Amino acid sequence: GKHAEVMQRIRKEGFIRVRIDGETYEVEHVPELKSRQRHDTEAVVDRVVIRAGLEGRLAESVRLALKHGEGALRISYLTPQAKAHDGPSGWCDRVFSTRYACPDCKQSLAEVEPRTFSFNSPYGACRECDGLGTREEQDADVLCAECGGSRLQSEARACRLGGLAIHEITALPIAESHAFFSALNFATRLEPIGQPLVREILKRLEFLIHVGVDYLSLDRPANTLSGGEMQRVRLATGIGSGLVGVLYILDEPSIGLHPRDNAQLIQSFRHLQRQGNTVLVVEHDEAMIRASDWLVELGPGPGERGGRIVAQDTPAGVAAAAESLTGKYLSGQLRIASPAERRPPAKGRMLSLTGASHHNLQAVEFALPLGLLTCVTGVSGSGKSSLVIDTLARALAHKLQGAVARPGPYRTLRGVSKLARMIHVDQSPIGRSPRSNPATYTGVFDEVRRVFAGTKHARQAGYKRGRFSFNTQGGRCEHCQGQGTQRIEMRFLPDLFVTCPVCHGRQFNRQTLAVRYRDKSIADVLAMSIDRAAQFFENHASICRMLRSLVEIGLGYLSLGQQATTLSGGESQRIRLASELGRPASGHVLYILDEPTTGLHMDDIGRLLAVLQKLVNLGNTVLVIEHNLDVIQAADWVVDLGPEGGAGGGRIVVAGTPEKVAACEASHTGRFLRDVLIRRNYPPSVEL
Repeated sequence: GKHAEVMQRIRKEGFIRVRIDGETYEVEHVPELKSRQRHDTEAVVDRVVIRAGLEGRLAESVRLALKHGEGALRISYLTPQAKAHDGPSGWCDRVFSTRYACPDCKQSLAEVEPRTFSFNSPYGACRECDGLGTREEQDADVLCAECGGSRLQSEARACRLGGLAIHEITALPIAESHAFFSALNFATRLEPIGQPLVREILKRLEFLIHVGVDYLSLDRPANTLSGGEMQRVRLATGIGSGLVGVLYILDEPSIGLHPRDNAQLIQSFRHLQRQGNTVLVVEHDEAMIRASDWLVELGPGPGERGGRIVAQDTPAGVAAAAESLTGKYLSGQLRIASPAERRPPAKGRMLSLTGASHHNLQAVEFALPLGLLTCVTGVSGSGKSSLVIDTLARALAHKLQGAVARPGPYRTLRGVSKLARMIHVDQSPIGRSPRSNPATYTGVFDEVRRVFAGTKHARQAGYKRGRFSFNTQGGRCEHCQGQGTQRIEMRFLPDLFVTCPVCHGRQFNRQTLAVRYRDKSIADVLAMSIDRAAQFFENHASICRMLRSLVEIGLGYLSLGQQATTLSGGESQRIRLASELGRPASGHVLYILDEPTTGLHMDDIGRLLAVLQKLVNLGNTVLVIEHNLDVIQAADWVVDLGPEGGAGGGRIVVAGTPEKVAACEASHTGRFLRDVLIRRNYPPSVEL
C-alpha cells in the first residue's frame, strides 16, 4: 500500500525525516508512493557529522533508535572508500541488533546459555536426532544429516572459541585439547572471565592425562569405554577433588592399559595416598601387585574352594608364603613358559587387509597368518580395536555371514576364501534374564533335560523334555515364571529382587522336582558347580565334553545354573570360548578375542593359553587383542601398533615373532617384552 499508517506513526513520534527505498525525505515532503510496489520505510532518528564531543548525543540517538526499532537499528554512513565499493551513492549500511536475531535473513535464536551447548538438554540438542548424533534408519550407522554427529543445534555449532566450535574442541584427544586451551589467548577485557575458566579446564585435563587416558576424546561415548577406562576417568575426578581421608576402591583399573601406562596409573594412586587417602585395588596385574604396600590374597581356589585369606603381607612376604599361589608367581617358582617352538607362517595362508583408515588408522596394511596364534598389541589408543574389531571383524562378518554392520573404511580384503567362518568372542553378557545361565548357553541343558525325561518316573508320568524347562508352562514355578526370583518395584529406589516364596529359588514346581536322576532333582543339578557336574554326568559323552571344556578354561567353580546377569565380562567371554571348544572340531575358523585375560589370575592365564593353543592345533586361527605380556610372549606372531595413542598411533610399528618385537627399539611393547622373555628363559631370584 501507500504506508499511510507508518507515515502517521513517524509524524506522531516526532521524527522529521524518513528514508524510503534508500532515499531520505522530510516527513512533510514525502512523494506519493505507488500502492502496487513494495517499499522500505525507515524513520531517521538523527543525522550527525562525527567529531569529538558527540558521545552523549550518539548514545541517546542509539537508545531512541533501539526503542522504536524493537531492539534493532540501521546506521547509514559515508566514507571516501565507500564510493568505490558501493556505487554512485557512496553510502554504506550496517544493521545492529540487541537481540539474537538477524533483521536481514530473519533467523533468530534463543539467548545463549550454558545449556545451549549441552546435547543432553532439549535447549541444546539437535532437533533431528535428539542429541544422539545418529539416526537409525535403513543405515544404522556412527551420523545425523542435520548436526553431522555433533548432537548440537546450529546455534551452538555457530559459536567459536579460538576458532573452534564446542563440538570440534570436544572431538580433540585429551592431550591435544590440553594444548589447545594452554595456547588460548583472550582480549584484555575478557581475561577476567576467560582465564579462571581455562585454569579449571586445564586442571581437569591434566588429571585425565595423569591416569593414562590422554588418547581419549572428550566426546567419546561412555558405552564405548572399557571398564578400566571408565574407572580411570572416575579416578581423575577423585584426584581433582582434593579430598582427604577417603577410601577409594577400584576393581581392576588396569583393564585395557598397556604396561607402559601402568606407571602413570600407579603414580596416580600414590598421589591419592600421599594426600592422606586409602586406596584399595582388586587387581591381577603383576606390576600393580609389586607396587603395593600391603597385599591380601584370597583363595586358595575359586568358588567353593576359596573364600578365605591365604596370605596378607608385603609383596615380598606373600612371595615367601608357602600356601600362596600368587606368591609362587611373584617369586618365580611358577611361571608361564614360552613355547618350545613357534609355528611359522605358511606361505599362501594369509589374510590380507589393506588401506585400513578407520579413526586414527593411517592406511594400515595388515597381514594375518592363518593357522597361528596372533596377538595384536600396542599402547592404549593405538588403534587395535579400530583395526581388528571395527574393520577386520566387521568386514569378515559381512563377507562370510552377510552381516549388515558397516566396517571401517579399507581398500581390499584378500584370503577370505581360506576361512570357513569367523567367531568374535566378546565380553557381552551371554543372556539378559535370570533364566540364562552357562547350561542354557552351551546347550548342555537340552541334554540334561533329555536325561531327566528318560527316567522311569518321568516316563510313567508322561513327562517330556519340555517339562524340565523353566521357559515353558507345565513344569516351572508359575508364581515366579521359572525365574526363581521376583522383582519388587521400589519408589525412588532401584528395584529389589527377592527369592520366590513358593519355589524358594528352585524355579520348578513340586511335581517336577519330584523326578530324580541319581537321587538329584533338576534344581539340584543346576545348583552344582561345573566341576561336580562334569563328574556327575561322566557317562554322558555329549554333556561331559562341554563341561570339561568349561573346566579346562578355568570356570569349574561356577554353578551350572548361575544366572547370566551375575557373570563378569571375562567369564562370559570364556563361556563363549568353551562352548566353541566343546563342539566337534571343524578347523579353518578364525577366533577373535578382545582382552580375554580380563579378570584372570596369572594361573588362570596359563589355562586360557592352553585352550587357545588347543584351538590352533585343531587347524584354526586365533587373533587376540591383548596387553598382557604372558599372552604376548606365548603367541606365534605379534603385530604391534603405535607407536603412541590417538593421532600419534595408527601404524604398524613391527610385526613378527615375539623375539623380533622385543628387539625393535621403536616398540614400547618390545621394551617390556624383552624383560619378560629373559625372565622366562632365566628364572629370577625370589628377591623383589
